[in-house]
Amino acid sequence: MNNKNKVTVEIFGESYALKGDLDAEYVKKLAKMVDTQMRAIAKSNHRLPIAKIAVLAALNLSDEYLKLEKDYKQLIDMFKDE
Repeated sequence: MNNKNKVTVEIFGESYALKGDLDAEYVKKLAKMVDTQMRAIAKSNHRLPIAKIAVLAALNLSDEYLKLEKDYKQLIDMFKDE
């Protein structure tokens, strides 16, 4: 039996039909984050090709993730020390 969720999302004007184990609403939220990031980059860099916009968006989101991960580890360490 196949329990994969199917969802279609739009990112930067392109539709993507996705299938996976994640909740459809969660996938839509992820797509919205990527779309928002790409649109912000495109707005301030009108001449960038879409591929470069996508890479810059990925770098920005990765940067946010790593900063949050670092903060999380620091919090965990603080609780361990108490």
